[in-house]
Amino acid sequence: MPDHPFRRIRSTVSALAACALAVTVVAAGATPAYAAADTERPTAPGPITVVAIDTTSVELTWAASTDNVGVVRYPVGAQFEDSGAQYSTDTNSIRITNLRPSRTYTFSVWALDAAGNSSVSNPTLRLTMPPGDDQPPSAPGQPVAYDVTAAVVRLRWAHSVENVALDRYEVFRVDAGGTLTRVREVYQYPPVNSAQISGLAPNTAYTFVVQARDEVGHLSPLSAPVTVTTLPPPPTCSVRSTVGQWPDGFVARLQVTNTGSTAIDGWTMRWRFYAGQQLRSLWGAEVVDRDSSYLRVRNVRYNAVIPPGGTVSLGLVASGTQLPEEITLNGGLCTVADE
Repeated sequence: MPDHPFRRIRSTVSALAACALAVTVVAAGATPAYAAADTERPTAPGPITVVAIDTTSVELTWAASTDNVGVVRYPVGAQFEDSGAQYSTDTNSIRITNLRPSRTYTFSVWALDAAGNSSVSNPTLRLTMPPGDDQPPSAPGQPVAYDVTAAVVRLRWAHSVENVALDRYEVFRVDAGGTLTRVREVYQYPPVNSAQISGLAPNTAYTFVVQARDEVGHLSPLSAPVTVTTLPPPPTCSVRSTVGQWPDGFVARLQVTNTGSTAIDGWTMRWRFYAGQQLRSLWGAEVVDRDSSYLRVRNVRYNAVIPPGGTVSLGLVASGTQLPEEITLNGGLCTVADE
C-alpha cells in the first residue's frame, strides 16, 4: 500500500514528541546530578539599599548574585541586639514587616545555589527605623519596700503603661536638696518591676523614686517616693546551751546574751533543725517558720527587749539528734558554749 502523506506527517509529529519527551526527562533527571557536582559558590550580592521604609516595615533590594548553575534563593537576616529573625526570597528584593519603631536593626543577605553553596561574603546594612512613638510612658507605681536588712533594700512597683515598647526602669536615690542619684537600671527583656539596692548604711533612712524610659528615650514622670529605714547592724551575741536526754530526742535550754552596746528591741533566732526532726515543745519563744534545714523563732511579749549585757532564756524539746547549732540573733551569728 502506498504511503499516505498525512500518515507520514503524523508519524513525524509522533517521533518529534517522543524525542522532546525524552529530552525533558533526561534534563529533569540530570538537575540533581548537576547540583550535587556543583561546588562553586555564588558571587556576593550587591550592597543592600532601601527602597521604601515606614515605622514598622522596610523594603530592601540588592544587586543579584551570579552562579555557574544558578542562584535559587536569598536568605535575609534581621538582627536587633541579641535577638533576630531570618527571611527568604527567590528574587533580589524583599519587604520585611512587623519591625519596631526607632529600633536599630542590622540586615544581612547572602545567596544560595541548588547545591547549598553560600556566597563568599554577605553585605550588611545597619538601619534605624523611623520613630513611631511620640508618647512617654506613664509614671511607675509608688515603690514598696520589702525584705529590708541593715545593708539591702528590695523595691517593687506597678508597671508603667507604654504605647509602643518600654526599654527600662531607672531607680534613683533622692539625696539632700532633692538631687537624684541613679542606683539601678532594670531592663525590660523580660519585663521586671523590682530591684535590689545594696551597699546601704545600717539604721539609715533612704528615699527612692522610679522612672520609666521607652525605646525612643521618652521619660515618664517620677513615681511617688518611698522612704525606708535600714535595720540596725546585726547584734553580737553569745548562747550557752544546756542539753539533756529525752525519749527519742533531747531537751535544750538556751541562754542568749546581748554582747553588744545597744539594746535589742524585738528579736528572731534561727538554728540548725533538720526536716526529719519534730518539735515537741517550745517555751520563751514562738515559731515563725521552718524549712528543710533551719527553725526560726521570735520573742514573746515579755522578753522582746534584751539590754546590753542582758540575757533571755528559752528552751525546746525535739526528736532526733541534731542539737541547736549555727544560732543567729537578728541575723548576727552567736558564739555558742555547751555545758
